[in-house]
Amino acid sequence: MSPSLAFRAGAAAQGELQMVAATPNPNGAFERLFLLKGDPFAGPISTIITAEGNPVPQSSLEPGERRVLRLMHFNDLHNHITDTHAKKGDTHRFSQMVKKVREAKAAASDNEAVLFISGGDDHTGSVFDELLGWSPEGFVADPAYRSYSAAGVDIAVLGNHEFDRGCEVLKTGLDADARFPVLSANVHGSKFMAMNEDYTCAAIAEIKGMRIGFIGLTTAVDTRVGQESDPDLAVTSPVEAIRNLLPAVASISDVVVILSHCGYGSGNHMSGKAATNRMIGEGDFDIAAAAGPLTDKPIVLIGGHSHTRLNAEGIEADNMIEGVLLTQAEANGAYLGDIAMSIAADNGRKAWFSSVSLHPVKTRDDRVAADDPKYKDLEHDGDFDAAFEAKHIAPLLAALDEKLTEVIGTVENDELVSTERTIADRYIRECAIANFMNDALVERSSTFANGRIDIAMFNATGLSAGISEGPLTFKQWFDVMPYADNVHVATMTGAQIQEMLDNNAKRILRPEELTNAEIKLDSFVSRGFLHFSKGIRYRIDYGSSAAEARAVDVEINGKPLAEQMDESFTIAFNTYISLGGFGESWNGKPIGGGVAGEIASMDLRQLSYLHTGLVYRNEIIAFIRDAGVVSPETGVVLDGRLQTANA
Repeated sequence: MSPSLAFRAGAAAQGELQMVAATPNPNGAFERLFLLKGDPFAGPISTIITAEGNPVPQSSLEPGERRVLRLMHFNDLHNHITDTHAKKGDTHRFSQMVKKVREAKAAASDNEAVLFISGGDDHTGSVFDELLGWSPEGFVADPAYRSYSAAGVDIAVLGNHEFDRGCEVLKTGLDADARFPVLSANVHGSKFMAMNEDYTCAAIAEIKGMRIGFIGLTTAVDTRVGQESDPDLAVTSPVEAIRNLLPAVASISDVVVILSHCGYGSGNHMSGKAATNRMIGEGDFDIAAAAGPLTDKPIVLIGGHSHTRLNAEGIEADNMIEGVLLTQAEANGAYLGDIAMSIAADNGRKAWFSSVSLHPVKTRDDRVAADDPKYKDLEHDGDFDAAFEAKHIAPLLAALDEKLTEVIGTVENDELVSTERTIADRYIRECAIANFMNDALVERSSTFANGRIDIAMFNATGLSAGISEGPLTFKQWFDVMPYADNVHVATMTGAQIQEMLDNNAKRILRPEELTNAEIKLDSFVSRGFLHFSKGIRYRIDYGSSAAEARAVDVEINGKPLAEQMDESFTIAFNTYISLGGFGESWNGKPIGGGVAGEIASMDLRQLSYLHTGLVYRNEIIAFIRDAGVVSPETGVVLDGRLQTANA
């Protein structure tokens, strides 16, 4: 049954959405904007209400009349607005996109509309994150939302990393800097921000006679719920949300755009981010399969989360599911997606067509000479909007400058802690930079309010780079561990530690896997492999398969663990792992990342944690400042704490 439109004042009741006129981004393309407010989980929406006399979206296209809708989109930018580099020069990723979008708008014909859209995960991953702070009191700016507003981004969806610093900081950024609507139909329960106030489940926009419906969806796998500061924050089924919402949104739209920050695939699926199988949960395949039969209107799903490059050479057959087109533009500002759709009035999906492309975003390297074949593929001064960069990005960089360039110490020898060595070691053997970090945190714990810890750990996927010999800046260390993690301390028995180490042994990249071309050491191998401080020493017995792998010859503080099974030890975890590792499964679900055999993971969420409120990265930086140097004498060692057959 097609949802009905009712004119009355007041909020939406169960089974209803309230349509509320809103102000579009003044720098964007929308002519009119309506937010849809209500409870998408109270059941299917049967009625859309709006105040008497409130203008509502009406189709203004004559039968057979066509419009071109061009959706220029990006996802998972992770605050890589501009990547600074002292030797190569700065790569102006977002300003390159702005230039392409503005050129497209300038060249658009009278029947063509060009929109600029974010697919989520706009935060966490670059030094710009530091302007967000960790509380409203420490907030300076939301670099992503501020630059998006200035650039004319029309609409965005909440990704999982938007929640890394908590909803209180996220709301501060939305209030201060977002001049466009932000959507999610399946996030709810935060005590700091609320659906229908700070974000909405859906929206309708009008431009050049077209009505465009938008629905936002957030992954239920990797969002940081369960934190003590915001215990009721929850993410529910994106598929249930689309089933309840889509018929109502489609009834007042000519075309529907699903902004799905849920990942390409379904269940445990190969993704571009993981380079191996990764737990996606209810992903884009499930959403498209549910959405397609619910309406005959054209539907495009702009994806995110899995960092997947889709349709690089045009529409791929696998990316049309139930008539729904799936798209995604990789991550970290590598590409700007471009979808051109021809929409004919009242013809549904019978008379529409689309073309899809990806525009590469160039990287900078001023060291490359003009006669080098690589030169033409690099960024040069004419490739980005210099006026936009100067007006909107440069002030953000200036605000960061003092922090970015601060020298926190000196690296005496980078043989073991270089980026090349870190990437080579982190998934398959003992890793020197992980040893340094974990040992440093144990030393820093002498300043903790609840006393010194016994052991520290960190997950391999949280190590993104190494460091170089010479002065070490704040930014260089930020690049090593760019994710927003706090320190959480749990007490574990020796028996629990043995269980954790046995489970960890099943996650290491095995020698036979390294010959598999699908395993990319320079990408995410998302199976949750952990590194530990020197208090733990053990050997991984590979066995004949991952299921048989186990930790043997385990010692804690120089004494066999077998003699300490009933004793208690304090262990520091980072936020990601203490919350169960999400898709990397320290939550009782099968270990992902390509580990064969549906092996159950240990559920580390069941431990009782002391939430210190301390930022993991900041504690390591404080140790480096005190020590003055990163060297073998201060902890850069390979001391055999983890032994493997191929070490």
